[in-house]
Amino acid sequence: MSDKLQKVLASHGLGSRRQMEKWIVAGRVAVNGQAATIGDRVDETDRIAVDGRQLVLRRTQAPRVLVMNKREGVICTREDPQGRETVFEALPRIRQGRWLNVGRLDINSSGLLLLTTDGTLAHRLTHPSTGIDREYAVRVNGELSPEDIERLLRGVDIEGETRRFSDLRYYDGSGRNHWYHAVLMEGRNHEVRDLFGSLGRMVSRLKRVRYGPVILPSWLKRGQVTEMGPDDLATLYGLLRLPITQRASPRKTSSRSLLIPYPELP
Repeated sequence: MSDKLQKVLASHGLGSRRQMEKWIVAGRVAVNGQAATIGDRVDETDRIAVDGRQLVLRRTQAPRVLVMNKREGVICTREDPQGRETVFEALPRIRQGRWLNVGRLDINSSGLLLLTTDGTLAHRLTHPSTGIDREYAVRVNGELSPEDIERLLRGVDIEGETRRFSDLRYYDGSGRNHWYHAVLMEGRNHEVRDLFGSLGRMVSRLKRVRYGPVILPSWLKRGQVTEMGPDDLATLYGLLRLPITQRASPRKTSSRSLLIPYPELP
């Protein structure tokens, strides 16, 4: 059975499918000694090289998913010219491929960050058509009126586009500091801050607490990482209708579930 070349490359943790397509166009990928092209399909008999180095196919390799409680002040890029701390510095080393972050959190945001070795999984979790939502705990200056909440649910114009929360509920607060739980379907860069900013409200704390069915467990301290166990992996892949290879592993994974019940995806 053959698969698209960019899918195979992404599944080995080299990057997203879109990024792999760019590598193919740039001539960085060869199949059986010939420059690859978009549309090529490969199977286990093909020899794939990336930047001149042979790629060892690992179709039986089980995927891995990490859940991190990101701290503020840490960035999600792999390398930083300014020398700031990145989330990748705290991750376990892997022999082949690399860790891919599922979405991002900016330097001033904290909370749930998913990382995986499976580019196909990362693509499915981040693509808007999948229908995965994201939930944030947000602290703002001042309490919103019912009209303010309705406006943010109905949609506001930000740089020529209509943006909205799919759910927005008051959580707690007093004085100038009030907490809300806000849900987005895409989670674009600075979207939560921009939405509250459209009402003149400054976000002073922003913490992601859920990504689809994956929750940020209360026992995971800031800066810590835990690995998703095999039962949760099977559930997550089943929800996304993705095939999964599972094998016994000596690695320590979370003995407690990191998932909550989640509606069936379209």
